Order: sequence, then C-alpha cells, then structure tokens
Amino acid sequence: MTPKVADILVEALPYIRKFYGMTIVIKYGGHAMSDPQLKEDFAQDIVLMKFVGLNPVIVHGGGPQISQVLSRMGIESTFVRGMRLTDEPTMDVVEMVLGGKVNKEIVAQINRHGGKAVGLSGKDAGLILAEKLHIVYRKDENTPPEIIDPGLVGQVTDINPDIINTLAEKGFIPVIAPVGVGKSGETYNINADLVACSIAAALSAGRLILLTDVDGVFDASGNLISSINSKAVRKMVDGKIISGGMIPKIECSMKALKNGVEKVHIINGKKRHALLLELFTDKGIGTEVRK
Repeated sequence: MTPKVADILVEALPYIRKFYGMTIVIKYGGHAMSDPQLKEDFAQDIVLMKFVGLNPVIVHGGGPQISQVLSRMGIESTFVRGMRLTDEPTMDVVEMVLGGKVNKEIVAQINRHGGKAVGLSGKDAGLILAEKLHIVYRKDENTPPEIIDPGLVGQVTDINPDIINTLAEKGFIPVIAPVGVGKSGETYNINADLVACSIAAALSAGRLILLTDVDGVFDASGNLISSINSKAVRKMVDGKIISGGMIPKIECSMKALKNGVEKVHIINGKKRHALLLELFTDKGIGTEVRK
C-alpha cells in the first residue's frame, strides 16, 4: 500500500465512523445510469457503503430507457415542463422498463459485486401511495393559467417504509422504481427525485444524495458552492442565480430538509466513484445543502 492510498483511507475513517448505521437515500439517474464504467463504479460504491455499516436505499430513474423502448414500439413521447405525458399504453411501457429491465439491471450489478440488493416498485407492500398530478402552466404574467392533464403521472401522497426497514435490517439493499399506486389501484409514473425526497423523509434519513449531470450548485460568478444553507439557497432561487433544471432538485432538497433529513448532497454522477468522494473525503465533490 502506498502512502497516498493510506492517506485516503485515514481521511475516510472519521466519515465512516460518523455515517455508521445511517440511512442514506440515493437518487440514481442521468449519465451515471448509461455509461458502463460509471454503472460499475456506482455498484461498487453502494456495496462498499453497506459493508462499512451504512444503509443505502436507491431510488432510480430511467427516462432515456423508457424513450428508447417507446420509440421502438412506435409510441411518441410528449413532454410538458419536463414531465412525460403518460396515457395507459405509455404507462404499461414505463412500468415494464422501470420495474423490470432497469430495476433488475441495477440489482444484478450490485449483487455481482457482493451486495444483496432487492428490487421493489412503489406497488410492493403499498410502499408508494400516489394521486394524479395536475400541471398548472402559465406562459407569462398576462396569460391565464392553464391546467394540463398529464395522464397517469402522479405525486406522492404517502410512503409506507415498513418493507424498506425490514430489508435493511436483514442486510439487503432496497432498489426502488418510482411507480406509485392510487386508491383504486391505478398505477402512476412519478418523478424519481420526488420519490427519493419522500422516501428520505419517511425514513428520517441522515442524507439524501441526488446524482445529476452537473457538479452541483454554482454562485453568481460560476464557482461551485461546496456547502450552503437552505435560506441562502432560497435567496439564489429568488434572484434567478439558480434556474432551469436545478430548481426542481432544489425544491426537492428543501422539502427533504423540512421533513427531517439532515443534509442533501447534489453531485455529478459522471465522476467516477462520486458517492465515495462526496461522503468520505474532506472536500467532497458537489454541493451540500443543510438546514
């Protein structure tokens, strides 16, 4: 072992001790889910986290994979404000891809590296209860709001974490597809960030980690912010320093913090071993959002 490697291990020690026994919810999506090397790295990171005493819970997306299958089937994808309009044929494909192909690939990858992953969807044991989402869209201040029906797109109404807790206690790693169930048994497609946020809150998780395709939150000068509190983040949103696709992730972070999650990390999943670098090093690689 070289001195450099030893230094890295020593640097990680206090963080391993700090996070021991902690539940950490990870939203897995973006480029990290499509690049073969990054998929391997992610699985290794998760297994290592479990072996050193953390309790990782994974919520995954799968938008590009859904689009590919829909395209092959001749079903056109339509998006409004980043949400896929989901009719019944589309929902069948969404459930098949998320709960089947994507979920089981992640499970198999983790198990191949020595973990004990179990795939779930929100329908299992009533894990994710949902209701229909209505999108209110307003083009500008002079235009009246328009209510858009996105079909079988849902929002979380409740999380029943019993199955997650049972699996974690037995040493398993839950891998969750963001598909929810309504009061009458309807199946809903739900944004994975929102599901991860709700599950983190229900589990009173110590950390929520959002894997994205950007490094984190940047200030007005374009510098990466390593750590920031929720009040400062809100000012940046109001001042339009934070905008675009980062806003939903910030809203998700604020909701998680308000509901008991200690900290949220927004990190770039395109970096190899991003989870370990964020959790077990002094500097980290992304943005830590705290209360």
